Amino acid sequence: MAQTALAQPLPALQESSFWQMEIDRGDLPPVAERIPETPLVVDLPAKGRSFGHQGGTLRTMVSRAKDVRQMVIYGYARLVGYDTSYELYPDILRDVEVVDDRKYTLHLRPGHRWSDGVPFTSEDFRYWWENVANDERITPTGPPEFMYVDGVLGSVTFPDRYTVVFEWPTPNANFLPLLAQAAPPFIYRPAHYLKQFHGDFADPDALKLETRKARVKSWAALHNRVDAMYKFDNPQQPTLQPWINASGTTSRQVFVRNPYYHRIDARGVQLPYIDVVEMSIVGGGLVAAKANAGEADLQARGLDFPDISILKKGEADGGNYRTLLWGNGAASQIAIYPNLNFNDPVWREVMRDVRFRRALSLGIDRHMINRALYFGLAAEGGMTALSSSPLFDPEDLRKWSDMDLSAANALLDQMGLTERTSDGLRKLPDGRPMEFIVETAGERQEVENALAIVTDTWRDLGIKLVMRPLDRDILRNRVFAGVTMSAVWYGWDNGLPSASTSPMYLAPTDQVFFAWPKWGQYYQSGGEVGEPPDIPAAQRLMALSDQWNHTFDREERRAIWAEMLDIHADQQFGIGILSEAPQPVVVNKNLRNVPETGIWAFEPGAHFGVHRIDEFYFEDAPQQVTQ
Repeated sequence: MAQTALAQPLPALQESSFWQMEIDRGDLPPVAERIPETPLVVDLPAKGRSFGHQGGTLRTMVSRAKDVRQMVIYGYARLVGYDTSYELYPDILRDVEVVDDRKYTLHLRPGHRWSDGVPFTSEDFRYWWENVANDERITPTGPPEFMYVDGVLGSVTFPDRYTVVFEWPTPNANFLPLLAQAAPPFIYRPAHYLKQFHGDFADPDALKLETRKARVKSWAALHNRVDAMYKFDNPQQPTLQPWINASGTTSRQVFVRNPYYHRIDARGVQLPYIDVVEMSIVGGGLVAAKANAGEADLQARGLDFPDISILKKGEADGGNYRTLLWGNGAASQIAIYPNLNFNDPVWREVMRDVRFRRALSLGIDRHMINRALYFGLAAEGGMTALSSSPLFDPEDLRKWSDMDLSAANALLDQMGLTERTSDGLRKLPDGRPMEFIVETAGERQEVENALAIVTDTWRDLGIKLVMRPLDRDILRNRVFAGVTMSAVWYGWDNGLPSASTSPMYLAPTDQVFFAWPKWGQYYQSGGEVGEPPDIPAAQRLMALSDQWNHTFDREERRAIWAEMLDIHADQQFGIGILSEAPQPVVVNKNLRNVPETGIWAFEPGAHFGVHRIDEFYFEDAPQQVTQ
């Protein structure tokens, strides 16, 4: 796997003023002793960027305390990561050797250290494998699903201090892309930190005391609480990310530069360039107003297309920011998901009839929604690969998506749903009026505005749309439990697949696809919970996903993708409304190396992560020192 080669000695390293006080006191070693022996050297001019300098505080906002995990997403330090061409390269790893897509030899960087200065070695992978994944007290369900291929558990070995080998008898082509995800499986842990909370290593009396203090029932529960690699809400847990949590739980989270970060620029300056990130927790509806008031240096989360006008006005009125318009990488801005695992048996059978889902899609006036909400700039149609994807097929976008109320009514009549109430609503087979409840996270006004337009046209089908806003976490839990009739959310996170992208998310392999939560649970739990897919089209998606995993032929993989996209377009499992509406990105006028154009996508790319936020810098940023 290609990466920047070190054909010559490292450049002369430059010390950080931010840590100078700690270095002078002897609390921190000089930079030459903090970076790996073979750091990742970034030649910024070769990437079309400028060298920066350290310093400054970057302000951004999130709407919930748990969204401090955005720092792990934005920071995007991964064992392997995507570049802006969506090609994989070693990041935390020095190199990866791959044999037949079934044996992966991971080479660590000698001298790489956790944020507390303790060496990062193969023992941290061993701890995850032996003391987390395979310890039923901590992980009762056993090793994660991705460690199984064709029902066979892979092996993990540790030949030496800087080498880890993952191996399966048959190919596991999705292994490296999995490690590059925005929310990856962290297959390593800071063993030196977590052992103090593990019953096999910690002093029993001390562990009992810590368990009581945390008010949990067992040391395993305590271990799971403090082990927050992705949640990022435990400032005591060491990290490999570019910034470390220095604040704990407050309404203003502070993250400071990681003194042991593994990346440097070609002049010898350790990244990240920016010293401090301040993440304020504000109400979701306030993000645009606060960005307009100049309270953010880099902001896209919490901003939607309708906010562009107020942001542009603030910019024109002298605001110290620019409003960039990036593409949106989600397969749909808005998609409605009838829950095929809904607990109500009558509604469930109605929704499982493809004619019903097609009728719902034909009953949506996408053109009106586009004009009313997006000034006609979005792409109208169902959920499929975006136009910039090599797998895009315009027929999939158009299928069952041009409004045709006559055709929609005919489909419903064919289903036998011809009985009506006195006010014109169709009746379910058991006589109840057809009131279709769509639950939302209540976070995006554009969703509610779109559903208001859908309400009018569905009424012409004899269907009453009832919108129910909920808290995001409550919504997800209700969907997973099968008590939500339907929900509205974005489309697939990755609307930009290629033939080499795993198509697993198009098959019922994950509960987070709201059309089939219990089918996803069945796959994720190995059959212990949930329900097996029992619709032929869903079963075919599973078979195709498995075929993709067992072929290396690019054209065959492309054909598999094409069939899976065709199935989704035909079956309308997720009813897409619009896609590709511009995503506003607010950028401080003094912030450099932020791309003028980009794709705002959770997967692939981790939002800002693929653009390497650790390379962003402020022009004339004040040099800071820690206190």
